[in-house]
Amino acid sequence: MSTQDTRTRLLETALELIWQSNYNSVGVNEICKQAGVTKGGFYHHFESKASLFCEASEYYWNSVKRDLDALLSPVNTPLEQLENLINFIFITKFGHDADNIPGCPFFSAGAQTGCGEEAVNESLLNMSKNGVKYNLALVRSLYAAGYLDGEVEAERVARLMNQYIQGAVSFARVNRCMETIKRDVPEGLYRILGLKREYWFKTASTWPVVCEKTTAKA
Repeated sequence: MSTQDTRTRLLETALELIWQSNYNSVGVNEICKQAGVTKGGFYHHFESKASLFCEASEYYWNSVKRDLDALLSPVNTPLEQLENLINFIFITKFGHDADNIPGCPFFSAGAQTGCGEEAVNESLLNMSKNGVKYNLALVRSLYAAGYLDGEVEAERVARLMNQYIQGAVSFARVNRCMETIKRDVPEGLYRILGLKREYWFKTASTWPVVCEKTTAKA
């Protein structure tokens, strides 16, 4: 296995284990065992689990970014972009099994690490900011096209969208009713955006339902 292959293997294994469990419960020994890499090999590439996590979060974001660039592409109308984003959220954060909602392990990791690991927190903050930037572009497109009611504080709305989705994921893990989630999540986003009612549930998503394994856990 080449040096680059080893590094990539460690990144992908760390992501997989964190998806299956959580940041605190996944240790270097387990990562090495699953990746088939010695601890010496691990520390040749990364100083610590935290440094691996920071690079893994960037590796993960790059895969998510490719999907976001496609589903929010200007070749789609602003309403199609909105429905694409909602579809993306359902596939990547809610899944299809009410008893096994994937959510976002990076969000969970931020709650687990608290203030103790500044590098991890900084990495997660950057990822959150990147997501808000995409929301902001969508809000501005919808507003410019006349789909939103009244004046809009675009940056605030973009942040609220992120906050709402994370809260909805937490609720879904407790509620475990996919029918409720499928109805409430789009409506909640419509309300946060101030989308005019005549456009609610009127546009079909153009983004494919089937996505690659690396982006099925965004």
